[in-house]
Amino acid sequence: MRSGIHPVSRPVVFRDRAADTAFLTTSTAQSARTIEWADGNTYPLIDVEISSAGHPFYTGNTRVVDTAGRVERFERRYGRQS
Repeated sequence: MRSGIHPVSRPVVFRDRAADTAFLTTSTAQSARTIEWADGNTYPLIDVEISSAGHPFYTGNTRVVDTAGRVERFERRYGRQS
């Protein structure tokens, strides 16, 4: 493999503001913002919209979608084709 063509991987903190959690992991993502972690070191900080800590698939909190109401509204609007 050629050297010098791959981005540098380093520790980065990803923070999920909705779930109020943060993860320290390695990444090639860049950020000008920093945060001091529990170990006393300062790491780049990247805020994310959603992570496994707040996503319904991982937490088991599912939302019920009113599909019956949507179907009835569609049938009223366009009529039922038999």
